[in-house]
Amino acid sequence: MKNRILYTLSLFLVFTIQSCKKDAKTTSDNVVVIDSLPANKEFEENGEEYEENDPEEADITYPETGKKAEDFLPKLGIYEIEYDAQGDLNNDGLEDIAIVLKHKDVKTAKRPMLILLQNTDKSYRLDKVSDVVMPSEYNEYDFKLYDTEDISIEKGKLLINLYGMGPSGTLLTTFKYVGKDLVLSYMEAYYSGAGGRSGLTYDFEKGEITETETNTMKEDEPTTSSTTPTKKKIHSFENTAITEFFNEDNNPS
Repeated sequence: MKNRILYTLSLFLVFTIQSCKKDAKTTSDNVVVIDSLPANKEFEENGEEYEENDPEEADITYPETGKKAEDFLPKLGIYEIEYDAQGDLNNDGLEDIAIVLKHKDVKTAKRPMLILLQNTDKSYRLDKVSDVVMPSEYNEYDFKLYDTEDISIEKGKLLINLYGMGPSGTLLTTFKYVGKDLVLSYMEAYYSGAGGRSGLTYDFEKGEITETETNTMKEDEPTTSSTTPTKKKIHSFENTAITEFFNEDNNPS
């Protein structure tokens, strides 16, 4: 009888130990399965797509030559042509092209501007690129900065005109080639506020900036004007942000 009881207890202990080992193995197996889940490919692909469409992408390159304006779009496929103008810009008798690009999805992104000079075989070469000369079309509050914008090439000059109200103001800008450099040659800015209008004019050839103030609170709207000499500094197309030009060092006041 005593031996039978011992035998039964031995069987019970063996069964219990095997059950515990089985549970432990199951738990261990579950951990392995969880840790070995495959990576989320959709997330990785979306991440790559987002990075590729980043408007601040620093490594954007443009083709050096092409037969038409569309041939100079970056291969990333994130830009499209918003404005274009044709005319002889460098006075060589051939019709050149200026284009402004905009991001397809991001309204606050920078708007690169490209200058394409025509070759004698009617193809084009990329001569100038500026990421700053044109402002972003919208600010972070989804507000369009200028009501009307246009670019043109007339008599060897590149004209960039932005028309707005209030603090944005109106900017009338002229660039022209001096040797191989495309430089700011003339600019007018007009701003309206409570009780008055102000204007600023920059003339590269004369080396001066003229400031005007109009008092709209008076019936005859008197205007005062003052001209300040300025150094004939080269303001290149590539590095001149026209909306910031009269600030800081270029501000006569």
